[in-house]
Amino acid sequence: MLPPLRVLETCLYAEDLDAAFAFYSRVLKLKLHSRAEDRHVFFHCGDGMVLIFNPAETSQSLPGEIPAHGSRGSEHVCWAVARDELPRWRAQLEHHGVEIEHEESWPNGARSIYFRDPAGNSLEFATPRLWENDPD
Repeated sequence: MLPPLRVLETCLYAEDLDAAFAFYSRVLKLKLHSRAEDRHVFFHCGDGMVLIFNPAETSQSLPGEIPAHGSRGSEHVCWAVARDELPRWRAQLEHHGVEIEHEESWPNGARSIYFRDPAGNSLEFATPRLWENDPD
């Protein structure tokens, strides 16, 4: 049996889906896939998906439905960005008033920028070299 090919989707949680929609579409420039009012908002990200669920609406499933998607507290997602795009992303975040929490220069030459979305989720932009087997 072969291992999984890649992460297809990742989930974050936000009670204020309007704020999440504004942040992910305007600040991070992700393309909307779909939205279900107070339940979720889904975005395309490269060849994967970012799913943002309202935990108050998705913490329990009904019989025969997809299992519950609900969590409380902040989560973490790291997006790969080209090295020469990292300064542009820093400028984009600052332009929208997003605080840069931390910048890291890793021993292997990778670089990261950490920040938060309106729901408090920990987000990161990093050069792909962060994980040594990936090209930069």
